[in-house]
Amino acid sequence: MARAKSGSESTPAKQGRLAQLRAVFTMTRRQDPAVVWWMLLALAAATAVGFLIGVLVGHPIYVTVLGALVGITLATIVLARRAERAAFAQLAGQPGAALAALQNVKRGWNIEEQPVAVDPRTQDLVFRAVGRPGVLLVTEGPLPRVNRLAEQERKRINRVMGAEVPVIVLHCGDGEGQIALRKLRGAVLKLRPKLTKSEVTEITRRLRALGAARPPIPKGIDPMRMRPDRRATRGR
Repeated sequence: MARAKSGSESTPAKQGRLAQLRAVFTMTRRQDPAVVWWMLLALAAATAVGFLIGVLVGHPIYVTVLGALVGITLATIVLARRAERAAFAQLAGQPGAALAALQNVKRGWNIEEQPVAVDPRTQDLVFRAVGRPGVLLVTEGPLPRVNRLAEQERKRINRVMGAEVPVIVLHCGDGEGQIALRKLRGAVLKLRPKLTKSEVTEITRRLRALGAARPPIPKGIDPMRMRPDRRATRGR
C-alpha cells in the first residue's frame, strides 16, 4: 500500500514538471525561434562526441547513449538560458520591470514590493533593497531624469541613517550608463558586503518605518504581476 501511494504521488509531480517544461519551451520558442536549433545542436554535438569516444574505447553503443544523455542535459541548459532572456525581453519597457529583475536576487536582500519613489507624470520609479552591501536603489526610467529622483531618495536615506550607511544606486534600462534587465542580478551579486546581518535587519526596520517619500505606484501598474517565474527561467 505504501509503495502504491508513493507511486501515485510521484506521477503527478513528474507530470507537473513536464507541463512546466513544455510551457517554458513554448514561451521561449515564441520569443526566440532559434532555441530549437540550439537545443538540437547541443544534443547532436554531445551524441557525436560520445560516439567517437565510444569507437575509440571499443564501446560505441554504451558511450553514445551516455553522450546522448549529456546532450539532453546540455539542451535543457540551453533552454533555461534562452528562456531567461526571453522572459526579460517580454518585461523590457514595462513599468515595474526593474523590480521583477531585482526579485531574482532575493537571497540575502530585503526587497520592498513597492517603489519608494515615483514620478506619477513620467512613471519613473525607484525601488529599494537592503542587504549586506548596503541600501540599494534600483531606478527605472531614462537618465538623467530618473537620476534626480534617485538622488533625492539617497539624500533622504542619509538624513535618517547617516552617511556611514552605504547607499548604492544602479540604473536599470537599455540606455547608456544603465544595466540591462538580464544583467541586473549579476551586478547586484558583485557588490561587496559592508554591513552585518543585524545591521541589515535594523536598517530595514527603520527604513520601512520611515515610509515612502512619494505617492504609491500609479493606478493600473502592478509590478508584482510582471515578475518572471524563477523556476521557469531556470528550466525547472
